Amino acid sequence: MSLRQNFSYNDMDQWLNEKRVTEIECLVPDLTGVARGKIMPRTKFTEDRGMRMPEAVLGMTVTGNYPTDNAAYERAISATDRDMILRADPNTITMVPWAADPTAQVIHDCYFSDGSLVDFAPRSVLRRVLSLYAEKGWTPIVAPELEFYLTAKNIDPDLPLRPPVGRSGRAETSRQIYSIDAVNEFDPLFEDIYDYCDLMQLDVDTLIHEIGAGQMEINFLHGEPMGLADKVFFFKRTLREAALKHDMYATFMAKPMTGEPGSAMHIHQSVVDTKSGLNIFSNPDGTAADAFMHYVGGLQRYMPAAMAIVAPYVNSYRRIVRHTAAPINIQWGKDNRTVGFRVPESGPQDRRIENRVVGADANPYLALAVTLACGYLGMIEKLEPTPMTIDSAYDLDYQLPQSLSEALEGLRKETRLRYVLGDRFIDVYSAIKELEHAEFMQVISPWEREHLLLHV
Repeated sequence: MSLRQNFSYNDMDQWLNEKRVTEIECLVPDLTGVARGKIMPRTKFTEDRGMRMPEAVLGMTVTGNYPTDNAAYERAISATDRDMILRADPNTITMVPWAADPTAQVIHDCYFSDGSLVDFAPRSVLRRVLSLYAEKGWTPIVAPELEFYLTAKNIDPDLPLRPPVGRSGRAETSRQIYSIDAVNEFDPLFEDIYDYCDLMQLDVDTLIHEIGAGQMEINFLHGEPMGLADKVFFFKRTLREAALKHDMYATFMAKPMTGEPGSAMHIHQSVVDTKSGLNIFSNPDGTAADAFMHYVGGLQRYMPAAMAIVAPYVNSYRRIVRHTAAPINIQWGKDNRTVGFRVPESGPQDRRIENRVVGADANPYLALAVTLACGYLGMIEKLEPTPMTIDSAYDLDYQLPQSLSEALEGLRKETRLRYVLGDRFIDVYSAIKELEHAEFMQVISPWEREHLLLHV
């Protein structure tokens, strides 16, 4: 479900008055998942204000640079740097818990001057995919599980990250998977996080300690994709703010520490018939339906080409390594955590697929859009999956791209994903990621200095 359901502008105005809000953060998720936007006084925040922002804000790298001399990019984003018109989504209005004065935050959608949605904006891409489901009378249901690391503050990017110091005065030196005591080390932080999430209606569920030192996982209750993407977007921002309050960092990098496992955003997904509410992955007798098998087939067929979206940075591919609690291929299996696509044990109405390929660093709107797009294509094209994997898939061959450049090549070639996600989105996204990769290739890493400086 959304943060709020069927909120109108009048409802939002009344809510803001009741909360005595004095300032509003007007947010737009960019392609990297960063919150862009403007801050304005409450008195200036009206339905007919027509707040604007340059469309190039949605077309820049995580470092803030723009592609040049890229014809496909320039066909989407005008060289004149024209404005987008921003319109608030009242369903996303919520408080900013860490603000000193009563401050609200609300996510905005981006429109062109003709009133059409900016098609390469992340929320627009997800809406496009959801509309395809709606045309078939289907409603996808998702539940993200988001891993992250807590680290000691690190103001020098040349130095490795370290686990933070907890209540005991000591940092973790060993892996403490599912340890309650290890989570309790950071009770003051997590109490703030739960308080913040309750105030913002983010519907977070369980918190566990994951494998890595200082690595945690938060689970969200299942619901419709746009609402869950909004919640993950808000949660990332909330967690980082709460961690800073407690003198540490929180990071969603896919692989922040050498020798420790990477962080994923596992996405549980199912599809229900919109009219009946029944899970179309199950037959009336409780057996797996053809739609279920075709959905798995779609994930297997198209997820390798989608890797540049669910593993969007050079760092993302450091996570996709054998025997590091991350999948390296597109195998599937029942209650098997070594495969890319796991089918948890469940009853017929709860039959679902867990996509374990997606990294924690992925934009939640785009990650949900593309995994649902893969499943949609599988059902439409009636793709059959490979035989189920019974044993460990870690010893099998790599079937996923091993670098961002390889992933981008696969994304550009896949015409069916381009059809579902949109030509202009693929053009803009690919151009941005190509530039990021080029920027990275100009940086000399510590490994190169350590092993090549005096030996080659």
